[in-house]
Amino acid sequence: MATNDQLTKTISLTKNGINHTNIHYQLTSEALHQITIEKKMGKESSFGALAVNTGEFTGRSPMDRFIVKDEITEDKIWWGDINIPFDSEKFDALHDKVIDYLNDKELYVRDAYACAETDYRLNIRVINEYPWSNMFAYNMFLRPTNVELEHFEAEWTVINAPGFMADSTVDGTRQHNFAILNFSRKIALIGGTGYTGEIKKGIFSALNFILPVDKNTLPMHCSANVGEKGDTAIFFGLSGTGKTTLSTDPNRKLIGDDEHGWTSKNTVFNFEGGCYAKVINLSKENEPEIYGAIKKGAILENVIMNDKGDVDFEDTSITQNTRVSYPIYHIDNIQQPSIGKNVKNVFFLTADAFGVLPPISKLTPSQAAYHFISGYTAKVAGTEAGVVEPQPSFSACFGAPFMPLHPANYAEMLSKKMIESGVDVWLVNTGWTGGPYGIGTRMKLKYTRAMISAALNGDLGLYNYDNYHIHSVFGVAQPRECPGVPSEVLSPRATWNDDDAYYKTAFKLSNAFRENFKKFEAYANEEIRRGGPQRYAF
Repeated sequence: MATNDQLTKTISLTKNGINHTNIHYQLTSEALHQITIEKKMGKESSFGALAVNTGEFTGRSPMDRFIVKDEITEDKIWWGDINIPFDSEKFDALHDKVIDYLNDKELYVRDAYACAETDYRLNIRVINEYPWSNMFAYNMFLRPTNVELEHFEAEWTVINAPGFMADSTVDGTRQHNFAILNFSRKIALIGGTGYTGEIKKGIFSALNFILPVDKNTLPMHCSANVGEKGDTAIFFGLSGTGKTTLSTDPNRKLIGDDEHGWTSKNTVFNFEGGCYAKVINLSKENEPEIYGAIKKGAILENVIMNDKGDVDFEDTSITQNTRVSYPIYHIDNIQQPSIGKNVKNVFFLTADAFGVLPPISKLTPSQAAYHFISGYTAKVAGTEAGVVEPQPSFSACFGAPFMPLHPANYAEMLSKKMIESGVDVWLVNTGWTGGPYGIGTRMKLKYTRAMISAALNGDLGLYNYDNYHIHSVFGVAQPRECPGVPSEVLSPRATWNDDDAYYKTAFKLSNAFRENFKKFEAYANEEIRRGGPQRYAF
């Protein structure tokens, strides 16, 4: 195994309370890959990528995510089931216990930063118990140059101890795992879980507070790309809706696939230095860019491999949330630096398992605000215990688990930016057509790509009766024609061949929208409220 002296400079963590010297600082991706294999913590796949198993947790644990309630956060955070308060003294005690635990461990430390736009840059130090967790941090955060490292001062610290198990009766946690943000001490404390997504989402959540409160910048759970003419497109969407897939376009340069800021100067910048894509049912044919990014330097999580290291992307026996992490430079067609200007189109992606929303529709400003606050997608049978038919799932701002402020704050910022920049906003259903899940089929990726390309190229025509049909339940404008897409596909009702069943299901979903929006009505103005479904069944 290559030694620390051979690969990196030394570092002290005494100001973090860690006094030993068994610390590997700023190891290369290659070294971390090799160490992981030698410690039998992972295997190399036939792609050359590292494959690891994250253990008990293969996804985030939202009920174990906390924010310390103190003078900074008390009056600003939208407290509740998403942003769960944590006692400051309990945090200090738990932090000290984690530090004592790490003092006996071989550690991997990385200095990195978030936010590609210099004026918004956030310097981060990541302290990891596992080498592959540190490799994930290399992939996902932005990488300072050697010159930048000479004078690097971390503003936030991520302390990641998967092997530490909290005692809920003493430590104030719900169970043995936790992810806690402390804005006063500027620490993201993570323990009891090996799921690497907690690392990146901790910093994302921090920025979702810092940027709007201190920087007048809208943080977004979205992907983004830029065209040859310099026009930027933004793609909002929850997991499984196609955010990464659709923004990774051979004809447009990728800015980033998950986390961005939109400044008052109409500039969009990536928070990250890499991508964290779902690989369930991944194929070279449908997603060649992501497939090609899986090589040495990438990390596959919770996939099934045979003895030769061949990956079966259809095998979900560990989890449906199989993932790959890779540095953004594994994608050939990227924007450097990861910054875009001149925002022209915004896409809200939803996987409608009810099969009633149009595959693409144009939204008015009030509809855009309403759908942004709603953040709709759907769960399908089999994804969670007890889910036997499609269930609506709403996540405010298409990222509620990571949004510390009230959703209305972000929606107001988005509405203002949409008006100021004159963007077109589209609702895109990447879910089911011809019926709900179990009866219909998933929308073909080639059709969705064709519709998005048509929107980007201005091929869907002016907003008028000749070009658009107003949906009778949801009130959105669905185009009558689209290059490369059969006309009947554009009308969800026509694909069902059963009007009664279609409208019954459409009204069922519209009622779910209305019920979900009740908790936001007191914060939303009349214009936003009118952006929702105008017809519903009693």
